[in-house]
This record gives sequence, structure tokens and C-alpha cells, in this order.
Amino acid sequence: MLNLNEQFLALHSIYSSKRSHITMNPFFKSFSVFLLFIFVQQFSFAQTDHIGQVQQMQGHPRILLMKGEEANIKSTIAKDVVWANTHKAIIDESDRLINIAPVQRIQIGRRLLDKSREALRRLFFLSYAYRTTAEKKYLDRAEKEMLAIAGFSDWNPSHFLDVAEMTMAVAIGYDWLYNDLSDASKSIIKEAILKKGLEPSMESKYNSWLKAEHNWNQVCNAGMTYGAMAIYEDHPKLAKEIINRAISSIVLPMHDYAPDGVYPEGYGYWGYGTSFNVMFISAIEKLFGKDFGLNQLPGFMKTAGFMENMTGPTGKPFNYSDAGGGGGLHPAMFWLANKVKDPSLLWVERSYLKNRKPEALVLDRLFPAIMLWSGGISIDNISAPKETMWLGNGKNPVAMMRTSWTDPNAIYVATKGGSVSINHAHMDIGSFVMESDGVRWAMDFGMQDYESLESKGIKLFGRTQDAERWTVFRLTNLVHNTLAIDSQHQLVTGNAPIIASSKNPDFMHTVIDLSEIYKGQVAASKRGIGIVNKEQVIIRDEIETLGKETTVRWTMLTPADVRIINDHQALLTKDGKTLIMDVGKLPNLKMKTWSTDPPKSYDAPNPGTILTGFEVTVPANTKIALNVRLIPGKEAKNNQKNIPALENWKN
Repeated sequence: MLNLNEQFLALHSIYSSKRSHITMNPFFKSFSVFLLFIFVQQFSFAQTDHIGQVQQMQGHPRILLMKGEEANIKSTIAKDVVWANTHKAIIDESDRLINIAPVQRIQIGRRLLDKSREALRRLFFLSYAYRTTAEKKYLDRAEKEMLAIAGFSDWNPSHFLDVAEMTMAVAIGYDWLYNDLSDASKSIIKEAILKKGLEPSMESKYNSWLKAEHNWNQVCNAGMTYGAMAIYEDHPKLAKEIINRAISSIVLPMHDYAPDGVYPEGYGYWGYGTSFNVMFISAIEKLFGKDFGLNQLPGFMKTAGFMENMTGPTGKPFNYSDAGGGGGLHPAMFWLANKVKDPSLLWVERSYLKNRKPEALVLDRLFPAIMLWSGGISIDNISAPKETMWLGNGKNPVAMMRTSWTDPNAIYVATKGGSVSINHAHMDIGSFVMESDGVRWAMDFGMQDYESLESKGIKLFGRTQDAERWTVFRLTNLVHNTLAIDSQHQLVTGNAPIIASSKNPDFMHTVIDLSEIYKGQVAASKRGIGIVNKEQVIIRDEIETLGKETTVRWTMLTPADVRIINDHQALLTKDGKTLIMDVGKLPNLKMKTWSTDPPKSYDAPNPGTILTGFEVTVPANTKIALNVRLIPGKEAKNNQKNIPALENWKN
């Protein structure tokens, strides 16, 4: 008899293997989604006893870093100067925290989250410092922080991420420092974990995240599990229920990594959801000696490849959806790379550790975890990946191509398909980013700060076609590197799959079918993007209009200065480097630029950016091909062949 976890894995495997057939058949699609929904509802709340009868819970510390394992960290530090500097940065930051006042319960809008995150950072750092040095000043300062947090009226359960991160913060401090805390402090702290963390998670008005397929599930289940582990001996029945519940529930977002490791919510939320997912699995593996089948979920162990390839030669990420424009170190990558025994997955992380000052990395609240997950690997022994193209299917399929991992002037282009309906998505289907000569020529604004919009009354997280979300300037296809048909928005209900690709270094490419995204606006739309001969990027759009004249707008957002030099070319200049945009000669085509000045009072400013591209008027019932070349250097080459039809872009 399969347990519930195994039943879910089996069902997911069947669903994934039949996905293409299901997608083509509306009846089977609807029926299969219904069955999956019913199963998931049952799955989410069933009390499967994953962890079994715990005869005697291991003593403290029991979360992530067991007693005596500090020796492994000290051994790593002694062998590698980069790791020694990383450790020193954590200790130095812990020293800086000694004389800073504890966090206060100051809520901003609906969130206390910034305070929870700072509490987690402080307590992780200070607890690590005490575990590795045994200096009492770190213990005393962490105790002071925990008592202040325990004194809050609540941890803001109406926005449960705040509770989750605060609970994790206090749980790490309580567990790691348990043997040296006063009895009075332990009593106060464990009561706060129970009353302000675990018990609110049992109330239905606060725990809708148990059914979520996105980062909330991962973060909240991780936080509650840490709290349950910390006070297990005092409340074994509740703690066991919470841990079992988390093992069952966290499968929901984890199945979204299938089949290839793509995280649907993009770069920024990978750093959130996946990092806390790894914090969760790492903790339960340490405590119970097994992963309960979670590591075998399709795609999860491939997700490090997705994340590594998201960063271009400039160090900037492919920041589609709600993501910022800057990249950063991700300790979870070390855990994943060690699991699959592939150090080359750490090439980007290596660059952060070697090239950024360690003190620039200490704002990451999970930074100390890197010392736990380093695996003792020498930073200088991390080699560059061999593959220069990475393609992943799933809810938000992506293709990322580059001409080199070691040349800072390499060409890099990344593009995506998927759906606007995904959590945190933008109307960016078919969009791309592009770099060459150390410049990001084609960029993405990424997210706008949530509070800047919510404080103006904007309902930011609707997913319907008429949702207020689509009144925000940065979020629509009109300012992404994709198409707009008659200035209309992309359709929320559509989906754009990758239908062809090739890793051939002379013509790396991918083709995306955008037809559903523009359904009712055009009869068909396909986009191909590739790198030719390691010299230039090409973008080919094949469009078939409906029974009316149609205006197609092709846009690219750039931080460069743009000068239109003739009827089919623009010269982009930035940092002393140049790029030619050659759009080919077509009747009724007009090269243009558009301002990125915010049109509404609540839109964020966008200094130093401009949209460039063209508009073309296409007759009714007409097939047209739009060919764009992005050519590094001042002169467009005269010997370029015609761009082939997409049907000839073979796998």
C-alpha cells in the first residue's frame, strides 16, 4: 500500500507523462485538473505519520548543525582562504550587531516582514558566532534579541510569512543556544514560539498557505517546522503534527520544478522559495536521517542548473516576473551542488565569493548556511560549466544561451514562454534579455516595490484580465521585450510552450509558440531567438493576422542611448560600446523610440532607460515575418544570410 506521499508522486508522474496529450484535449485537461485538485485537497490535510514514533528526541542542538559539527566548519576554514574570509565576515558582522538595539515591532502596511527578516539575520549570525567561537558576548546579544521578539504582541499572523521567518529566527537561536540560556529565558522564548508561531498556524484563517503552490508554502512550512523541532520535547503531539503536515504540504510547490528544474516565479522568488525549501529539507534530513522522498520529486535536483544559467556575464540575472535587477549569492546552491556532486553548478557563486568583499554579502539573512553546506569544497577547484545553453520546460519554460562562461564580453541571451497567470508573473511572454561586450543591452525592469503600490490602494495580486495589477506600467507587455498587437495586453489565460531548440554552437536557438497569448488579436504568432556563429543575436517573429488590418509593435527596453540611423537600423551606445539593431526593410514599418516616464502617480520612476523598436501595419489575413538582428559593434555586417523560416529551426 503506497503512503500518501508516494501516491502523490505516482499521480504526478502520470500527469506529467500525459501532459502534452491532456493539454490538447479540453475534456481530459479539465477532468485531470479536477482529479488532481480533489487529491491535493485530501493530500494537504491528511495526517500521514511520516516521521513515525519518535522514542526520544535528540537533545539540543538538533536543527541543521548538530553538536560537534562545528569541527567540520573549522576544518574548511583552515584549508581555504576564501572560506576563512567568509567565516570572518560573519563574525565581524556579529560583532557589529552587539551594540545595536533589538528589532522593534514596527509594521509597514500589512507587513512586519522586514523586521522578521532582520531578526532571522541577526539570530542566525549571532548563534553561528557563538557556536564557532564560544564567546559569551554573542550568546548574550542573541538572548536579548529573542526576549525582545518574544515580547511582541504578536508576529503578525494575518501576513503569515512574517510569522514564519520570525519563528525560524527564534527557533535557531533557542535551539543552538539552548544549553547556555537561562531557564527563565528559555521559558519565555519557547512560549513565544508556541503562542505566536505554532498555534496561529493551526487556525484556518491563517494557514491557507498549506494549499499554495508557490513560495508561501515553502517559507511557512519551513518556519513552522523549525519552531516545532525547537520545542518538540515540550509539545511533542503538536510538534509532530506540524512536521508531518509540512512534509505532506510542501510537495505542492515542489512539483512545480518538474520536469527540468525551472522555478515558475523567477529569479527573485527562487532565492526565497527554494532557499527555504532547502532549509526545510536540510533540517529534516539532519534530524530524522531521511528526506521522505522529497529530493526525488521530478525537477527539484535539477533546479541549480536553472539558477546558475539565469545569470549573464555582467552578473545581472534574467529578472522576469517579480524580481529585482541585481544578482546575489545563494547558499542553497551549495546544498544542491553537493547533492548531485557537480561543483560546476557553483561557478556563479564562486565569482561572488572570490570577487565581492565578504562584508558585502552579510545582508543575506541565510548567509551562515553557506558554511554548513560548503561540503569542504575548495573554491579554486570549482570549474566552469561545459554546456553553454540551458533549456527547461514547465509552467514558465525558459531558454538561456551564451557564447562563453569565462569571457566577460560573451554574448548572452535568455528568453521565456509560459503564462501570465502564474504567481508573480508579468505580461512578459516571449520577452528576452541580451548582453554583449559587458553591457546588458536588452533589459527588464523587474518588479516595483509592493508597498509603493499597495499604499496607494492598488490591488496588486489579481490575475484576471481586468485586474488592477495590469494598470502598473512596469508589468505589461508594452514595456517588455516582446510584442503588442494593436497596443493590447497579452492574454492572462494563454500559455506559450517552447516548441523547438538546438544547442549547436553555430546556431543556438529556441522557438516559442505565442499564439494563445495573442488569441483573438492574431491568428498565429511564433517567436524564434538564437545566437548565430557566436557573433550576433537574431529574433524572428512569424505572425498571421486575422480579418482586419493589424498594427504590430516590437519593443526592446534598454539603458543605452539610442539613435535611429535609417529606416531599418538603430545605433545603441553605452559605456563606450555599441550595438546595431537591424530590423530589415519592410513596407509600412517605422522605427521608433518610446519614453519610459511613469504615466501614473503610483508608477516607479525609470531613469536612464528607453524603449526602442518599430511598428508595422499588416493587412488582414496576411502572414508576415519580422527579422531583427542585434549585432555588437558599429557596423552591421554585409555578408549576413537571410534568417530562415522558423519551420527550419530544427531541434
